[in-house]
Amino acid sequence: MGLQEPGVHDEPAAPPVIVLADTTTAVERRLVEEWMRGSGLSPAAVLPLRAEALVGPLTDADDATVVAPLRVVWRPRERDGRRRVRWSDVVSLGNPRRPAPHLQARIARREPDRAAVAVADTATLGDLRARFAQRTGAESPPGPRELAGFVVHQGEVALQRAERALLGDRFKVPTHIVEAVGASPQFRAGVAELAARLELPEAEVRERVVHDLHGLVASLSPVAVDLLSAVLRPLHARAWDVQVDAAGLEKLRELNRTHPLVFLPSHRSYTDPLLLADVLAEHDFPRNHVLGGDNLRFWPVGPLAKRAGIVFIRRSFGDDEVYKLAVREYFGYLLAKRFNLEWYMEGGRSRTGKLRAPRHGLLAGVAEAVERGRVDDVHLVPVSITHDQLREVSTMAAEQLGAPKKGEGLTWLARYAKAQLQPIGAAYVRFAEPVSLRRALEGVDPDDPAARRLALQKAAFEVAVGINRVTPVVATALVTLALLGVRDRALTLGQVQRVLEPVRAYVESRGAVESGPSNEAVRTPVGLRRVLHALAASKVVTIYSGGAEPVYAIDRGQHLVAAFYRNSAVHHFVDRAIAELALLSGPDRRRDAVAGLRDLLKFEFFFPDRQTHEAQVEVELQRLGAGWDTPDGPAALARAEFLIAHRVLRSFVDAQLVVAERLAARNPRTPVVEKEFLDECAGFGQQMLLQGVLHGPESLSRELFATALKLAANLDLVDPGREELAAARREFAARMRETVAGVVRIDEIDAQLRRESAGVAP
Repeated sequence: MGLQEPGVHDEPAAPPVIVLADTTTAVERRLVEEWMRGSGLSPAAVLPLRAEALVGPLTDADDATVVAPLRVVWRPRERDGRRRVRWSDVVSLGNPRRPAPHLQARIARREPDRAAVAVADTATLGDLRARFAQRTGAESPPGPRELAGFVVHQGEVALQRAERALLGDRFKVPTHIVEAVGASPQFRAGVAELAARLELPEAEVRERVVHDLHGLVASLSPVAVDLLSAVLRPLHARAWDVQVDAAGLEKLRELNRTHPLVFLPSHRSYTDPLLLADVLAEHDFPRNHVLGGDNLRFWPVGPLAKRAGIVFIRRSFGDDEVYKLAVREYFGYLLAKRFNLEWYMEGGRSRTGKLRAPRHGLLAGVAEAVERGRVDDVHLVPVSITHDQLREVSTMAAEQLGAPKKGEGLTWLARYAKAQLQPIGAAYVRFAEPVSLRRALEGVDPDDPAARRLALQKAAFEVAVGINRVTPVVATALVTLALLGVRDRALTLGQVQRVLEPVRAYVESRGAVESGPSNEAVRTPVGLRRVLHALAASKVVTIYSGGAEPVYAIDRGQHLVAAFYRNSAVHHFVDRAIAELALLSGPDRRRDAVAGLRDLLKFEFFFPDRQTHEAQVEVELQRLGAGWDTPDGPAALARAEFLIAHRVLRSFVDAQLVVAERLAARNPRTPVVEKEFLDECAGFGQQMLLQGVLHGPESLSRELFATALKLAANLDLVDPGREELAAARREFAARMRETVAGVVRIDEIDAQLRRESAGVAP
């Protein structure tokens, strides 16, 4: 129904107007009558927005009759420039967005700004009949009851749009979703096709799909949105000063006018969905339907969250064709109506601080909406959420050392909320260039599963690259990068600053340093001291003040926590690190060295195609004052202002070395059981650390060991075999020892540079 108020026409041939008044009380009916008198509207009939009330009047009306839905919208009190429902409102007054009848007259009299008449778009009965035929695929005209039900549904949808004009886009709310999905011809065709494939009665398949839809579908009640935000806002509102890429969000708003969006953020904290939801609400952006795991479905948060747009979806449903159909149809409906989705492709919070490899399974459901013509295109939005500090990092670090993950529940929520009461810096929300899913699927045969899967993998990869590109290098990342790079030595404030200055200048020249406080912090002694003391307050850094001046070091047992902060920015330095290691090889072997390092690290970082990557490494060689043909690579390294490979790559290659050594020592006929093998790597890695073979405790990470095991599996070194496998494993271990030796060599050259320029002993 189009967005214009129904008007009164002087011409004799003016079509009659039927007002559909969605009113439930005498006060609302009075407010609608007053609005009609004030607008000069004299309708042919004023009817309630109920199907049974419309059957007769619509039967007798001709196609030119105009249908005009109206509704009274009740708004919460304005506080501090915002209209939000608070728990105190609910306790004292019930629902401020739907006040009790005995309160409405008082509100209309004392607070008239809280009551407004929403005037929906009008449409003629002829338009509505044509729309019914188009939506349902019906060839014959609809019967009176069918048409009345359709008109009511269209009126409700149009009233929602009118309400948003009064309340804001963040309250874009879908209703009657299961019914709407079930009435679509695509749904009926999908059920028939699946029933034939499974050799089951259509009625049974339909019943099962509808049951799954009821489990999936989330409502978007404005009251529930406000109340859930009120419950969960303390989890992040005090902890961080949120810095938002407002310009990027405005570009997305323009794109969202014509296309649905799928927000795909990085995931380091439980608070990420809450923080992003608040950012969208503050900028009056439509609320996302957020896909979440069942682990957060506990009472009372779960039921409230489901009414606030959280879609609780199974973590795995690969073989359940009925559930797949329910997901596909639900996604198709939401995207066709331009409701935005949000989920976290990493499959869980990053335990290392670095972006995890994306999972692309859910993209298949979105891709089907594009392939089947439910929507012209869907744009995937890479979102980077970065924090100066996180309270939960110490818990995740403990899990990396083998501690069991604690289940979520009310007790957990209370402890988590208490820990979030003190401010710990800033959080940064950045939006990268959206990825067109239609473009990603261009030329791909949807009936070719392998080609389709590859296209979705590439799209997910492009999203991950976009996230990394806009992720800022914050001050805590730079400081932990410096302190972890000197192993267990302590540095004075001046030494930290001298170590960091060339690194800061490098990343600033690449546009990767966060502007504002973080940039200033590592530029001045006062700011740098503030960052160090903030890390000390979180027990990440220890300060010794008993000597001539304070010295700073990573606190005992906090190396994995420090590595988490460092790793949030480590991807910005990987090409530089590879260029440094390549210079240790002769000119004729450098390109092969780069390719080899790229293959070793491909499960840890996101690399473009080989040709593009070579070009990026060439740029870094030039920054080092060298090139592919430089005869004396080590001499070029010795002239560099700083070296970074040992700071960036050591923990990753150390973890790979541990895995390689344990595989080489293993009987090739003995199967590798992942959990037992990772336990073995943890114990052996601790021994190697004590013997000085590993650089620091940050390499003793189960997640790093697990990724190294994936690399070994990719090299066909995991499944049982014979002596050829044993030889290949020994060769892999030798290769890792050589790689680690190269990183150590970079460390030795950098130690000399530090001694000369920063006064830091090797």
